[in-house]
Amino acid sequence: MDLLIVGAGPTGLALGIDLARRGVRALVAERGECLAPGSRGKGLQPRTLEVYEDLGVLDRILAAGGPYPVGLIWTDGKEAGEHTMFDPAEDGEEGSRFAAPWMIPQWRNQEILLARLTELGGTVAFGREVVRLDQDGDGVTAHFASGGPVRVRYAVAADGGRSAVRRALGIAMAGETVDPDPLLVADVRITGLDRDRWHVFPPGAQGPGFAAICPLAGTEDFQLVAQFPEGTDIDRSPAGVRRAVAERTHLAPDDVTEVRWSSDFRPRAALADRFREGRIFLAGDAAHVHSPAGGQGLNTSVQDAYNLGWKLGAVLDGRAPQTLLDTYEEERRPVAAHVLGLSTAIHRAEAKRGAATRQLGLNYRHSSLSEETRETPGPLSAGDRVPDLTVDGVRLFDRLRGPDWTLLTLDSGVFLVRPDGHVGWAGATEDSLGAYRARFGLG
Repeated sequence: MDLLIVGAGPTGLALGIDLARRGVRALVAERGECLAPGSRGKGLQPRTLEVYEDLGVLDRILAAGGPYPVGLIWTDGKEAGEHTMFDPAEDGEEGSRFAAPWMIPQWRNQEILLARLTELGGTVAFGREVVRLDQDGDGVTAHFASGGPVRVRYAVAADGGRSAVRRALGIAMAGETVDPDPLLVADVRITGLDRDRWHVFPPGAQGPGFAAICPLAGTEDFQLVAQFPEGTDIDRSPAGVRRAVAERTHLAPDDVTEVRWSSDFRPRAALADRFREGRIFLAGDAAHVHSPAGGQGLNTSVQDAYNLGWKLGAVLDGRAPQTLLDTYEEERRPVAAHVLGLSTAIHRAEAKRGAATRQLGLNYRHSSLSEETRETPGPLSAGDRVPDLTVDGVRLFDRLRGPDWTLLTLDSGVFLVRPDGHVGWAGATEDSLGAYRARFGLG
C-alpha cells in the first residue's frame, strides 16, 4: 500500500480521489461505521467548484445542491427586511464560471465524493480507528484498534480539528476563541417557514440569542444555528433543539417536526505549528480550524488535498524528488493563516463575504515552485491560478483537466501549468524551461 489517509471527511475523500486517478494505492481509514452525518460545512466556494470539476464530481454536486437564498430578517414575529448574505461577482469577473458559493449539505457532499472514489477503485475502511503511527526512513506502520497493522510509504492525517494523529505527533495548534458564546447547529424539519429565504432572528426581546434557520438546498431539511450565552451547557436533545427554536423565533416547539442531527461547538481559529512530521502530513481541520462564518474551512481543506495529491503522486511513482513534498507546507500554511484571519474578521463583522471568500485569487507566487523568468510579468504570473478562459475557441480548463502538467502558450507568454491549475513556470519563450523541468523531475 502506498498511502494511508486517516479520516473520510471531504479532505480525505478528495485526496483519495486525486490519488486514485493517478494510480496510487491508498487506503482511507475512517473510525466511524459510516460517513459523518450532518450539514456542517454546507457552502462550496467558486475555487472549490473548479477543483471538483477536475476531480469529476461537479455535475453531481450542482445537481444535488442549489444557490444560497437571500436572508430574511425577523423582528417580533414580523418580516423586517432582507439581507444579501454574500457579495456575488459578475459572471466571468474573476476568470471563473462561478460567481457565488454553492450550497450542498456536507453529508451529501461526502456521499458524492465517496461514490467517485469508489468508481476509481479507491477504498474506505469504515470502523478502522488508527491508534498509533510508527515511522522510519522507509515508511509508516499504522496500528488500529482492531485488525492488523498496515505498512505504507506515507500517511496523511485528515481526521478533523481534534486530530488524534496531530496530537500523537506532538504538533501544537496555536489559536484563539473567536467567540466565547457557544453555538448549537442542527438539521431539522420545520413547518411555518418558506424555503426561499434564509431566516435570521437577531438577539433581543425575542429571545436569549441569535438564531438562523437556513433551507438546505436539495433536501427538505433546514439547518438551525442558535447562539447561547458563554458557559451554557447546550442541550442537543430534540427537546432542547425545539426549545432553542421557540425561545428565539415566533415558531412553537411543535413546528419543529423532526430533529435529524445536532451538534454544538465554540467558534475557534487555530493553526498547526507545522503541517508535516517526516512521512506524515496534516490536511484540512487537522491543520487549521476556522470560524464557519466565512464559509472557508471545508473549502480550504479540500484545496489542501488538491495541493498535496499531485505532489505525493509524483514522488510515489518516482518521477519527482522527495523534496517536492516540502512545498506542501510552504504553500498551504500561509494560505491557511490568511484564510483564518479572513474568517475571523467576517465572524466579528469586520469584513464582508466578498471576493476574498471566493478563493479564486489565492496564489503561490512566493513558493519555491514558482519561477517567473520574464522581466515584466503579464497579468498571469508564476504561482497564479490559471483563469477559466476560452482562447481561440478552446476552453483552457478543458486543456488543463487531468492529473498532468500542461504547457500553454498565450499572448502574455509561455506557461507550464501544474496539475492543480497554478502556473509553475512562466517565460517569454521556452528557452529556459528545461532546467525547471529537470529540477522537478518533469523530463
